[in-house]
Amino acid sequence: MIKKVLIANRGEIAARIIRTCKKLDIQTVAVYSEADQKAPFVSMADDSFLLGPPRVNESYLNIDKIISIAKESKVDAIHPGYGFLSESGEFAEKSQHAGIQFIGPTSKVMEKMGSKIEARNAMKWAGVPVVPGTDGAIASAEDGIEIAKDIGYPIMLKASAGGGGIGMQVVQTDEELMKAFESNSKRAQTFFGDGAMFLEKKLENARHIEIQLLADNHGNVIHLFERECSIQRRNQKVIEEAPSSFISDRTRKLMGEAAVKAAKSLGYTNAGTIEFLVDEEENFYFLEMNTRIQVEHPVTEEITGQDIVEHQIAIANGEELSIKQSDLQIDGHAIEVRIYAEDPVTFFPSPGHISVFQMPDGKYCRNEVAVAENYDVTPYYDPMIGKLIVKGSTRDEAISLLKEALLTYKVEGIKTNIPMLLAIIDNEEFKKGNTTTGFVQEYYLPQVKTK
Repeated sequence: MIKKVLIANRGEIAARIIRTCKKLDIQTVAVYSEADQKAPFVSMADDSFLLGPPRVNESYLNIDKIISIAKESKVDAIHPGYGFLSESGEFAEKSQHAGIQFIGPTSKVMEKMGSKIEARNAMKWAGVPVVPGTDGAIASAEDGIEIAKDIGYPIMLKASAGGGGIGMQVVQTDEELMKAFESNSKRAQTFFGDGAMFLEKKLENARHIEIQLLADNHGNVIHLFERECSIQRRNQKVIEEAPSSFISDRTRKLMGEAAVKAAKSLGYTNAGTIEFLVDEEENFYFLEMNTRIQVEHPVTEEITGQDIVEHQIAIANGEELSIKQSDLQIDGHAIEVRIYAEDPVTFFPSPGHISVFQMPDGKYCRNEVAVAENYDVTPYYDPMIGKLIVKGSTRDEAISLLKEALLTYKVEGIKTNIPMLLAIIDNEEFKKGNTTTGFVQEYYLPQVKTK
């Protein structure tokens, strides 16, 4: 039975996990870098330990140091959150070898899904539709150009081990592919230790829609419906909502069934997400699988009434799922916006001292934050400083409540993307639900460039 958990992460997700652990009367251990000594999550935990200097390879990616602290603290389990080591098969395996339960899927499944090329092939074997593209890594830009003749431009050049938009670029011509291949391959090698690249057809006017899964160790797999994650900047999500305003009940059912089928074929356990691209005719294609909790999980929790972290811990305890697919139904509409410390026009990070920090308050608001007033945002980590989630009985109501909340959200001392978020939700196309992956480029950027 899990009675003590080490959270191998930082920021808002560490705080989020600690809250559920407190609810379950589970003790928590936080780990932090020198840059995060004054971060709110550190004081929230029952105990905390310094990992090392700010740079991630000396702190949040230091597997041996984290496991050493876990053993010293005599924890029963490690929760990896998202990002950092959350999808590291090596971390999961070393945790298990140390006699510490890893709250997530097996290392074998993580490693398979961590390679986008292997994941594509696994989904094809499971009978899940995939975007037309290469089944293996391409050896060179020249090989890619030959393959592109069959796929047809525009094409997505992708790093097999990539994430967060790193090593990913849209190419329209042979010349662009030639220039982009080497730079993206080198970047992927630097960030992920794997420079393998592959190609996929870029679907025009596509939507990014994902299915949340829960799977126990007894063969039970369910989905918690979908999330619409199409509003993105630089291939990184900015606004997420549940349910999608676009797909029909029939497509929702088919996507859920496909995701469950994929998870069962993998022998998947714990929480995970299957991401799809959906075209204008509601045809859906596998994009990737995230073998961890997602940043945007709160919108799913809001419309289903489920605590996904609590389910993760129960599954790691060996328990059967406490709910069945037939128990679930969609209640209302939830929207999440990511609050970034960045310039809302250039998207450049904006580290610095937060002199004023006031969050909106209300029954319809849920705040997940990584910072506080008089806190210094450093340049070492992702610039997301928090998430704001609202829920309404309808999408229109949720948008209205979100606008009200954002107008009262005050952050001074640094720049944030709040003006961008307000501009997007005020856009008529957004209100109509015309939220494709090209929304920011088509509607937001032209608007700010004319000011």
